Amino acid sequence: MNLEYIQAILPALLKGTWQTLQVFFLTLVLSLPLGLPFALGSISRFFPVRFLSKAYIWVFRGTPLMLQLFFVYYGLPIMFGPAFRMENTVAAVLTFTMNYAAYFAEIYRAGVQSIDHGQHEAAKTLGFSRWQTMRIIIIPQTIARVIPPVSNEVITLVKDTSLARTIAVYEIIWNAQALIKLEGILWPLFYTAAFYLAFNGLLTLLFSAAEKKLDYYRG
Repeated sequence: MNLEYIQAILPALLKGTWQTLQVFFLTLVLSLPLGLPFALGSISRFFPVRFLSKAYIWVFRGTPLMLQLFFVYYGLPIMFGPAFRMENTVAAVLTFTMNYAAYFAEIYRAGVQSIDHGQHEAAKTLGFSRWQTMRIIIIPQTIARVIPPVSNEVITLVKDTSLARTIAVYEIIWNAQALIKLEGILWPLFYTAAFYLAFNGLLTLLFSAAEKKLDYYRG
């Protein structure tokens, strides 16, 4: 295969790569903070908040992500009218965000509840409010403890972005498959594999560095 031919079809692969990165980063930026209120809500003393938070987590963790994509992209316009029809990428990012926020919420909840209850009592003795206790004492330790499971979910998210192709988001695998079918070549498949391996390798290094930096807070 000559260099000119590679240069001719490389833009299609790069476009798919950019689409994948868009879905990934937007989902991550939105879902990481969104998981926290649902985590705190699921352990709230106020029953309606606790019930709604747990119901949200149950629904999004208990149903397939692909089904959720179909519901948001196809189901909402059918149920509620054309006003709810979204552009493909918007629907994908919204669905991924809601799904991963539920998973992050469970990780955060487990992290918060893993902190020794005696620290809450000590903070109360020192005159800290419940919010001050969470913000100053509990959350920093929780962040340190949840880095490993969060990193696993983030790496899973990288691979799950390929599901966006089911609602015609032209991510990297979609474009690679189209080239394989159209041109009868195999190297786009290797390009795609190399992208996932390199990107997940980079994320693994970043999370390992973050874990070491926050090791001070681990109990």
